[in-house]
Amino acid sequence: MKKISDASLLARIEEVAALLLEHNKTLVTAESCTGGWVAKCCTDLPGSSAWFDRGFVTYSNEAKQEQLMVKSETLTGHGAVSLAVVEEMALGALVNSHADISVAITGIAGPDGGSEHKPVGTVWIGWGIRNGSVHSICFQFQGDRETIRKQAVFEALGGIVKNARD
Repeated sequence: MKKISDASLLARIEEVAALLLEHNKTLVTAESCTGGWVAKCCTDLPGSSAWFDRGFVTYSNEAKQEQLMVKSETLTGHGAVSLAVVEEMALGALVNSHADISVAITGIAGPDGGSEHKPVGTVWIGWGIRNGSVHSICFQFQGDRETIRKQAVFEALGGIVKNARD
């Protein structure tokens, strides 16, 4: 289990901000299991309006469909915690914003809700580029609910750094 300190989260978000500003890019978030934590980290920094466009917290399947254009067939066919859903979330966030880069997160933070095929700690994170592709990774985080969510936020921010450089 990876312990993430508040200082390391702050350092990562400062890196995100610097890179987005350097490349004149803006960010949109689409979050489920993290409940807006990535957006909160972004807006904790003064001046974030220069590079942060907006955040969607789409905890329910209905919210994913209404705000991010996730198809009901995708949700029923793959489940909310899946590659297909996180990629539709990342693309939907771009369509419904003015941002250049998106990050989407969907997962099972626990303590309940896991299954044999999708245990607690399963988190999909997807990063999208406007007029480009979506890159997604499935993580298997360990720990309690807060630890899993914090690890997801940290990894989501790290992926933004990678995508801002591309």
